[in-house]
Amino acid sequence: MRLKKLFFILLILTFAGVKQNFAQQLEGAIDFHGFVDNREYAKTDRFSPTYFGARFSPEIGLLIDSVHRFRVGVNMLKTFGSKDFTDKVDAVVYYQYQKQKHTFFIGAFPRVGLIDDYPIALLSDTLNYFRPNIEGMLYQYQTAEFKQNIWIDWTGKQTATDRETFLFGFSGKYEPGIFYLSHYAYMFHNALSEISLPNQHLEDNGAVQLQFGLDLGKRTFLDSLTISAGPMISIERTRNITGIQTPKGFISYLYAGYKQFSLKNTFYAGEGHHLINGDLFYSAKQYDRLDLGWTPISYKNVEGGFVLSFHFLDNIINSQQAFSLRYRISGSKNLSR
Repeated sequence: MRLKKLFFILLILTFAGVKQNFAQQLEGAIDFHGFVDNREYAKTDRFSPTYFGARFSPEIGLLIDSVHRFRVGVNMLKTFGSKDFTDKVDAVVYYQYQKQKHTFFIGAFPRVGLIDDYPIALLSDTLNYFRPNIEGMLYQYQTAEFKQNIWIDWTGKQTATDRETFLFGFSGKYEPGIFYLSHYAYMFHNALSEISLPNQHLEDNGAVQLQFGLDLGKRTFLDSLTISAGPMISIERTRNITGIQTPKGFISYLYAGYKQFSLKNTFYAGEGHHLINGDLFYSAKQYDRLDLGWTPISYKNVEGGFVLSFHFLDNIINSQQAFSLRYRISGSKNLSR
C-alpha cells in the first residue's frame, strides 16, 4: 500500500504543472535493434543458446510546452528462423513529464537509457532482447553530480492460471569529482495465480549492489577508464519452503575504452546467488568475466559493435560472441496553436 501511495503522489505532482495554453510539437521516432549472441557454456553444464533476431519499434506522439510528452507505438520482435511473421508484439504507450531536474514516465515505455545500465548480475542482458519495455512507472531526479530513480515494472497479470509478478527497484549515482558512489537495487515479487496449485509458492527475489569507484578517463590518454568495487547482497525467499536467505559477496569492475576498442573485466567472489532475473554465472562462488569490444560503426544515429567474452569459473573457460546494431531516427514538427 505504501508503494501505491508513493506513485499516486508523484502522479498528482506531475500533472499539477499543466498549463492552459499549449505549444505543441508532433514527434516521431523509429528504433531498430539487430542482434546475434552466441553463448558457448556447455563446459560448465549451463544452457548454451544463440539469440539471433531484430526489433523494430516506431513511435508517434505530441510534445506539449516542452514538458509533457505522449507517445504511442509498437515494439515488434522477429527471431530469425521462426516461421512466424513476428514472434512478439508489445504495445508502446506512455506519458512523460520532463522539466529541469525531474522526469516521470507512466505506461509501457522503452527501458533503454533508463535502467539498462543495471549490472547483469542483477538484471540479465537478455531483457534487452526479449523485454525491452518497462510496463509501469519511473521517476528520476538528476543534477550535474547526482542521479536517482525509482521504478516499478509490472511483468505479470494475475489470472486463474497466470501468476501476478512485478519488479520494483531504484538506482542512483553520486559523482562530485573523480570519485563516485553508485547503487543498484530491485526486488522481484512472484505471487500466486487466482487458482493456485499445491506446488505454487510465493517468491521474493532481489539484490543490492553498492559500488565505490574512480573515473580516471580525463587523467589518462584513454577515452574512458573507470574502476569500482563493493558488496553484493541478494534476498531470496520461497514462502513456506525457505526462510529469508541473504547470500553475500564482493564484486569489482574495470572498464577501459580507447577509440573503437574497449575492455571490461568483472570479478566476483563470495556466496552463490540464485537470482531469477540475473545472470546464471553468479550462482558460482568465484567468477571472472572478460569482455573485449570493438565498435566499428559509430555515427549520429547508428552504432554497431562486436563483443568477445570469456567466462572463467571452476577452472574452465567458457566463451561468448555477440554483435549488436542499433539505429534510431527521430524528428518533430511544430504545430500551430
